[in-house]
Amino acid sequence: MATARTDGHGPLTGVRVVELAGLGPAPFAAMLLADLGADVVRVDRPGGSSLAVDPAHDVTNRNKRSVIVDLKSPDGPARVLDLAARADVLVEGYRPGVAERLGVGPEDCHARNPRLVYGRMTGWGQEGPLAHRAGHDVTYIALTGALGLIGDPDRPPPAPANLLGDFAGGSLYLVVGVLAALHHAHAHGTGQVVDAAIVDGTAHLSAMIHGMLAAGGWQDRRAANLLDGGCPYYGTYETADGGYVAVGALEPQFYDEFVDLLGLGDFRDARKDRARWGELREAVAARFKARTRDEWAALFEGSDACVAPVLSLREAPHHPHLAARGTFTDHAGITQPAPAPRFSATPTAVRTGPARPGADTRTVARDWDIPGLVTDLAQTPEDAPVSTPGNASVDPSVP
Repeated sequence: MATARTDGHGPLTGVRVVELAGLGPAPFAAMLLADLGADVVRVDRPGGSSLAVDPAHDVTNRNKRSVIVDLKSPDGPARVLDLAARADVLVEGYRPGVAERLGVGPEDCHARNPRLVYGRMTGWGQEGPLAHRAGHDVTYIALTGALGLIGDPDRPPPAPANLLGDFAGGSLYLVVGVLAALHHAHAHGTGQVVDAAIVDGTAHLSAMIHGMLAAGGWQDRRAANLLDGGCPYYGTYETADGGYVAVGALEPQFYDEFVDLLGLGDFRDARKDRARWGELREAVAARFKARTRDEWAALFEGSDACVAPVLSLREAPHHPHLAARGTFTDHAGITQPAPAPRFSATPTAVRTGPARPGADTRTVARDWDIPGLVTDLAQTPEDAPVSTPGNASVDPSVP
């Protein structure tokens, strides 16, 4: 596994970002901006959040700095507006209307800094019948149709962790929107509000499938299509040791190599014959049950049969390909994904570990020229509370 580099800064070096502390997709989006080189200052609240992970292990706060501001105090909003006045981007993940009630909404910030890109991360969006309702990844993706794509047809759809909604449909769309708006601000001198809703982003991710549905190439039910487990040569199979392998032998040449290596050459003609798919699936399943996961991985190694072992989170960093690329890295004793994507001229790196609440108040006050930040210096890392592990898409509380 690669050791974290400390010399990279990234293509966003010089960009200043204010993150109003929350949970889930907004912090991840800010982490991505920080990984790309931005100077991200996270504004933590006194006492932290009862749902956040231990700050020392919260990788989504790496490459950031932290100050503590009590937005309920008389001078709290002014402190945040001072930061916004010197920033290029502000990111918040409150429910609609909360930032406005606190005095740090878009109008307040743009009055101080018209060029500011104000990024808003919610599950339901800033308006609509559900805008003010609580929710989490699984409920957001349920309404978009994405959750209904996953799983066996005779069992409830499984909850796919919170990668599809929170981070793919949420964080990544917020970052794309922020970068696009930042480009516009540099070109035209005006900022704007980016409304990134998980329901919008997740629905957008399904664009190709909606096209296939309209063309009659996709059935609106689970496990009946080429890419949803309905196809016997695109899915997962259990092995003799209780492990699993993933198969993606879609193209003819890959499929032929797949069945040949499995010793199922008699099924070469079954690829397009849906009437034989049930028979093919049973034969493939029986074959995979005859050996262990790692034995199959060794057999298919070096082939174009599109077969891979299903690894656990702890196993993945040690796979030879991921290790060779440095896809994961160790920093401050934490194994974690390395920054992505990669840049030839402005390499990125894990520069610092997770920011501890309030630990950087003095240096941010100096670097951003905001002396008022230290007049009521908040908790030091040693004083800061350690919260219990958990996860949430959007912090429903009013800070």
